[in-house]
Formats: sequence, C-alpha cells, structure tokens
Amino acid sequence: MNIVVTGHVDHGKSTVIGRLLADTNSLPTGKLEQVRENCRKNSKPFEYAFLLDALKDEQAQGITIDSARCFFKTDKRRYTIIDAPGHIEFLKNMVSGAARASAALLVIDAEEGICENSKRHGYLLSMLGIKQIVVLINKMDRVGYSKSVYDETCKDYSAFLDKAGIIPRAFIPVSGVFGDNIANVSSNTGWYSGNTVLLELDGFDEEEPPDDEPFRMFVQDVYKFTKNGDDRRIVAGTLETGKVSTRDDIIFYPSGKKSRIKTIEEFGAAAPQTIYSGKATGFTLNEQIYIKRGELVAKEGQPQPKTAKRLLVNLFWLGREPFLPGKSYVIKIGRAKAVVYLEKVEKIVDAVLLKAGENESVKRNEAAKCVISLDKPLAFDTSDVNFLTSRFVIVDGYDIAGGGTIEKGLLDEESLLREKIITRNIKWEKSWISAEERTEKYKQRAGLVLITGHKDAGKKPVAKALEKRFFDQGRFVYFIGIANVLYGVDADIKGQNGNNKEEHFRRLGEIAYLMLDAGCILIVTARDVNEAELDILREAVGSERITTAWIGNRDSQDLLCDIHIESFNDENEACLVLGTVLQYN
Repeated sequence: MNIVVTGHVDHGKSTVIGRLLADTNSLPTGKLEQVRENCRKNSKPFEYAFLLDALKDEQAQGITIDSARCFFKTDKRRYTIIDAPGHIEFLKNMVSGAARASAALLVIDAEEGICENSKRHGYLLSMLGIKQIVVLINKMDRVGYSKSVYDETCKDYSAFLDKAGIIPRAFIPVSGVFGDNIANVSSNTGWYSGNTVLLELDGFDEEEPPDDEPFRMFVQDVYKFTKNGDDRRIVAGTLETGKVSTRDDIIFYPSGKKSRIKTIEEFGAAAPQTIYSGKATGFTLNEQIYIKRGELVAKEGQPQPKTAKRLLVNLFWLGREPFLPGKSYVIKIGRAKAVVYLEKVEKIVDAVLLKAGENESVKRNEAAKCVISLDKPLAFDTSDVNFLTSRFVIVDGYDIAGGGTIEKGLLDEESLLREKIITRNIKWEKSWISAEERTEKYKQRAGLVLITGHKDAGKKPVAKALEKRFFDQGRFVYFIGIANVLYGVDADIKGQNGNNKEEHFRRLGEIAYLMLDAGCILIVTARDVNEAELDILREAVGSERITTAWIGNRDSQDLLCDIHIESFNDENEACLVLGTVLQYN
C-alpha cells in the first residue's frame, strides 16, 4: 500500500517517518548508528528526519524539496511511504507524490497549530480522491501532552475537513522525536485510548483492483510489425479499470470506431485470454482501423465514456503565472492532448477557508471551478463515475501548471453532430471485405480531396482534370460537385428558409464516409469553405483522410488548407501541382 505523509513545513513529517522506520526495525543494519555518528562528527543534534533527507540541499536547508520514498512491512502488508514536501513552493511535488498514494497521514504541529498549508494539503488530498486519511497531532511533547490542545486541534481541523468532504479515520497525538504513539502506546497520553500510527496503517482498507468496473484504456501507441512476414498492428496501453478478453467488441473514443479484439499480446510469454486493470498490455484487432494515440477504449455493452470540447472542471493551479483567459495551454487527459483555453472562472475556492469567490483568472495555489474549451473533442469519464479517467493536467510551456478532475462535459456547437457520428460508427454494419483488402485490391489508400476557393476560380475544371488524371492511372476515383449534393441528397432541405450549410456539409460528410469506406478517392468541390465547415467533414471521415486545396486568391479566409494554387495557366497545370502533393499509394 502506498501511503503519503504530508503537512506544513517543519511540522515533523520526516521525523515521524524516520521514527516509524526505526521503531519497526525497518532500517538497513547500522543505518541508525551511521546517522547518529555523522551528526556527532558534524556537531549537529541527531534528528530522525535525517534518515530520509538524502539530498544534500535538503539537509542544509532543513526542508524536504522532493517526494522521497521508503519501504517497510508489518505482519499484515508491505508499505511504500511517500514523504511529500510541505513548503508552499513545492506544492507541485506534494501533488505528484500524493497522486501515487491510496491513503494519507496528515501531520500537524501541536504547538504551531493548523497552518494554511495544513488546509491546502487537506483540500488537495480531497481533489486527488484520497479518502483514507489519519491526522497526526505531532510534537505533543512541546505542549506537555495537553489533552485540551489535542481536543481543540481535532475540533478545528475536523470542521475544515468536513467542508472538503473528508472524514478522517482518526486523530492521533504523537511525538516523532520521542516515539509517542508511533509504533508503541505512550504512557504520556493516558487520556488517549485510540490506536498507534502503526495500528492505524494496518487498519487501512486494501484498495480492490477495479477489475469489475467498466473497461477503460487510453491508447499509448499503435505498433506495426513487418519483419519476417509479421503483419501485426498492436494497440498498446495500460488498463485503467476493468478487464477485457479476446473476442470482446471494443469502441474507441472520441472517434466511435469499433472493432473486436483478436489476440492479446504478451512479450516473451504465452498470450493470455483476459487482461485486468493495472496491466500494461497490447492487443490486435480483427479489423484494422485507423486510431490515434490518446483515444479511450471502452467495451461495448458497458457504460460508455463522454466526449466533449467544453468541460466543467475542478482544478488546482500551481503555475508561476495565473491561469488566464485568451492564452493557450495544453491539456492532457490520459495519453490524449489538446490545446485548451480558459473560457470562464465559475468560482474561486479558497483552499484555506473553503469559501467561494469570483475572479477572471486563477492564481498560483488557488483552487477553482472553471469552464475550459478545447480545440478538439477528447474522451473522459466524470469524476463521480471513474476518478482515474476524469483526471487531467494543464501544461504551460514546458511546465505542468495545474491539474484536477472533470465534473461534466458541456455542449458545444458540434455536440449533436459528434453524437450522431459516434452512433453511426458504433451501429455501422461492416463488410466482410476489410479496408486493407480494398487498399491491396485498388493499389491505393482511400481519401477525400476538397477543392475550394471563390466563385469562378476554376475549382471544377481542376477537380475534373484531377479525376481524369487519377482515372487514367487506374485509380478508383470519383468527382462530386456540391451542387450534386444540394439538388440530390439535400433536395428536401434545399428550399427551406434559413441557413442549412451545417446540414449540407453533414450529409456531404456521410457521402464521403461511404465512398471512402468503399476504398475510393473522392474529389469534392465547394465554394468558400471555412474552418467550421471543414470541421464537420473532419468529424465525419477523420482529418487524417482529408487533403484541402484552395484555388485562386485567398483574401482573408480562415481555412488552413494543405495546398494553395493562386494562379495557373490551365487546369492541367494546376492538376500537375496537386498530383505532386497528393499521395495515395
């Protein structure tokens, strides 16, 4: 079991841990004597904290600046103790240490009392989902083992933790220096009838592996093999929760693509039929589909994750600069990344007073409920459903500046469209002919070429010339002008009042999806396509299968096209330029 020990600087965390190791005979032979001798030679008073503080500058400054780990065992279990820094400047290190723990000891100095960082750390433990917490009222020797001091501290800190949603397992009066109630019952606290620290540790509940929860795995990467006729494409990742077996149908989010697990791969061992939570693994699929790093995998028939571009989140900000609207950051959810912006600060939560406030930005060491917007949809679970797949971090430049959990996904302008496409992908009746077989048969990769520009720029002649060029090369190719869609598939909405461009492009995207699924190279012309309209096509068929070309003067168009042909003598010249860029082999 991983236990994090945290609290304000100088409240005695490292001393408590050092004493715990010493009193349970968990130190290497001669280690305690060695540290005592070093202190004697340097004319320094011996401290149990020196057993942990291995970094030279930690000993020089007397503060823990990184998360140190140590190990010991009792008759019941093995422990990893994480000594998290307490100084406000090192809250980021404290978070990284606590994120690996399933329970916590929170140390408070009986003499100094409850500090701001004592409250910050309590709130952070709550945000990290750590519910098993024991509070140690340390340095009781300095207050004469006063029961009234102990009672007052318990009362005040209990009231704070209650607001943060934490009910401590116990409050234990201890002295790290003298070992009171660490491993042995103290005669100095006859008024205390509870357990020692060691007994409380053994009383923590084991975290059951989340094997019975819905299956979740973030795609870390897809590995393709070719040597010695090996044609496997292995989807790799670590199971966050649940279990999965061969022949299970799985769905990838946010794309909504579905396939079936063919084999589970095990390096240097027989392939298992089932894998469980916490396992780093890889598997192959019955049908090869294009998926990206970061997609969240779920099992069909189980509760499915959410996808959204706007999120309501609870976060704690650790960056040197405030979290500001209008500035771009990077969010990471599992293995997925996206550009993220602060849209709105719903409220600032004072992590010390736990009072809500209002602000336009989030400053360092502040907690907040915020609305954030992403440049593309990502998959996730909400914190009340699956804590592990609701967590995120926000990166500013090269530094992790904040983190938190997702409370819920919010609607955006593409939510309905995205939901329709995910449903289409899940319900899609697949042919017995795979995409790989079509690629082999036609000697080409399917793709969509979107040619756009202003009116009379020459889009259609260029598109038709490109179609003829591909056709003469033996390609499976087809041209569609937007009018073909408007007066055919869209005839039922063409005459309606209002702007139906979104629905026109949605239907065009569905036509493109069909043509690409058949293995075709589809060439489409449409006038003055913008980024929002292209996003609809990207949602429908996948951005990796679209190539965009702008013909003629661009003016102030916002479309980020792949090819721009500003001028040409005839359509064949423009077609040659396109042909050098478009690769569908």
